[in-house]
Amino acid sequence: MRIGILGLGRIGVFHAETLSGLDVVESLVFADPFAEAAKAAAERFGARLAKSPGALLAAGVDAMVVAAATDAHPALIRAGVAAGVPVFCEKPVARTMAEGVAVRDSVRGSGVPIQIGYNRRFDAGFAAARAAVRSGELGALHTVRCTTLDPAPPPAAYVAASGGIFRDCSVHDFDIIRWVTGREVAEVYAVGGNRGAGHIARAGDADTTGAVLTLDDGTIAMVSNSRHNGRGYDVRMELHGFADALAVGLDDQLPLRSAEPGAVFPSGTPHTFFMDRFADAYRAELTAFTEVVADTRPSPCTVEDALEAGWIAEACTLSRAEHRPVAVAEVRQA
Repeated sequence: MRIGILGLGRIGVFHAETLSGLDVVESLVFADPFAEAAKAAAERFGARLAKSPGALLAAGVDAMVVAAATDAHPALIRAGVAAGVPVFCEKPVARTMAEGVAVRDSVRGSGVPIQIGYNRRFDAGFAAARAAVRSGELGALHTVRCTTLDPAPPPAAYVAASGGIFRDCSVHDFDIIRWVTGREVAEVYAVGGNRGAGHIARAGDADTTGAVLTLDDGTIAMVSNSRHNGRGYDVRMELHGFADALAVGLDDQLPLRSAEPGAVFPSGTPHTFFMDRFADAYRAELTAFTEVVADTRPSPCTVEDALEAGWIAEACTLSRAEHRPVAVAEVRQA
């Protein structure tokens, strides 16, 4: 199949490298408003260049991957759907939830598959955790803990456009909690502070946050996030049930050291970057997308799925601002 990629920044080039290594992908077509970036990537991967998204869609692509800036996501998703071309789009669907809802409504019933990029759904550890919950081997869950700790904060320009740590970072935890447990979040209580980079505080955002989520069956989920983790990139999940407990992310590259005398775990080089930690998951995610394009499986992460994680982020943002518990139903739009 021929796949078009819109946006050849860091993640777009990473996706190009992954797709170029898949046997089912015969050729790539690139488009990016930054001509030099597009040209360099095209030379590297032997791809055809298109001058615009419209030209890319007219180049006979079987599918398109949207790795462009967030503001461009709604128009590019709609353009792909209008052309009858399956779309993979990095999260979020749109900058605001209102825009995301509008996208959902405009593509509903089109029959054109859309997959949103929540890569943790394709990580082997998270997939095994989901299977353990579904099989009942953990018993009924009572506690879930999720952690995403970045090694260093993003630059000021990124923070200013991110929508805040809950919408940009924590949303990955919110999505994976829903996916692994199979439950919805009913209520949240979130706090946040600034202990590091001044540009995050000046943007009105927090660099370290905590959120307590009450799931619809009464399970308590706790989410911890930070832009500062001196030892590396730390993503983990714990699931505690009445019969057993399970953890995701406890490998030898866990960026944590033990204070216990004689402890040798973890012994490897700590993860330092999300593309390192989730390289296999990204490959599995795009492999799944080629199966969606081939019509051999449904989208594993729909626009609706992405919006559900977004509502939790909205509730946490409001909770932190107003110092109170917030029901997800309070922020949800039709």
